[in-house]
Amino acid sequence: MGGSRTGLFLFSSMLLVLASTSSRNLPIIPFDEGYTPLFGDSNLVIHRDGKSVHLSLDERTGSGFVSHDLYLHGYFSASIKLPADYTAGVVVAFYMSNGDMFQDNHDEIDFEFLGNIRGKDWRIQTNVYGNGSTSIGREERYGLWFDPAEDFHQYSILWTDSQIIFYVDNVPIREVTRTESMGGDFPSKPMTLYATIWDASDWATNGGKYRVNYKYAPYVAEFSDLVLHGCAVDPIEHVAKCDNAQGSKAIPSGVTPVQRLKMENFRKKHMTYSYCYDKVRYKVPPSECVINSQEAERLRRFDPVTFGGGRRHHGKRHRHSRGGQADDAAAASF
Repeated sequence: MGGSRTGLFLFSSMLLVLASTSSRNLPIIPFDEGYTPLFGDSNLVIHRDGKSVHLSLDERTGSGFVSHDLYLHGYFSASIKLPADYTAGVVVAFYMSNGDMFQDNHDEIDFEFLGNIRGKDWRIQTNVYGNGSTSIGREERYGLWFDPAEDFHQYSILWTDSQIIFYVDNVPIREVTRTESMGGDFPSKPMTLYATIWDASDWATNGGKYRVNYKYAPYVAEFSDLVLHGCAVDPIEHVAKCDNAQGSKAIPSGVTPVQRLKMENFRKKHMTYSYCYDKVRYKVPPSECVINSQEAERLRRFDPVTFGGGRRHHGKRHRHSRGGQADDAAAASF
């Protein structure tokens, strides 16, 4: 067991170094080597010599795939092109979870892409849940500086024992640092990687006001450049298989000064919701929140009710459908 712990420490060190560099040199694996279909039958189609996958949603079903292995920490990435035109109610997800093994205390790290009506942009929602902490909810939402339906863009998750970083095209957009006060709320159990497309009409677009319209189906999400750079875990013993990891000199943080400037700039311009600033849900921000005055002011101007603590007259809220996760302020992101 000591060897496994040493391997995990060395692997975490490598991940911290990786976080400060480009991921372009990481190996891209064929679908069959790292993944298996999850659901959807013919709505999952493999292309380009097994290195590209199309997931589609129609009136019959959505679709998805899942990694062969469980992982305890790693760097996970995919280039994704989202469906175009009217996509209200559609959700494309790229996420890690162990809900199939830990139904009452599961962990989850999510990228969720929320569709919209014609003329309105896709939005990204990131979620972090540990030990079944769905009642707290650590969601954030953002717009993008590009149209994610026009071309492929890279979306990545870095997960170590001390931090989680979400990237878009190698730009960090969110950093979650483990604090003592979070306790088990920080994801710490082995997880598998998932990618899905599904009908979330009940909540995804303006709190369920706009639903999936199947006259625009099939909705097709394209995945390529799949990266699974993680510490695989034995599914029975839950022992990490990282004994051969080669250590590298760790850096103090997974985000370099240049990357941090880019992240701060992104958040100031594009973030439309953060649980840390939601005065309706939390009179006092959760203890791990680091309040940025510029972010707080921008969100307050964007939605004075949710982020300014004003009175809500006609509030609409949505509920995340995977695992009954916490409500979010839909009005803050439409």
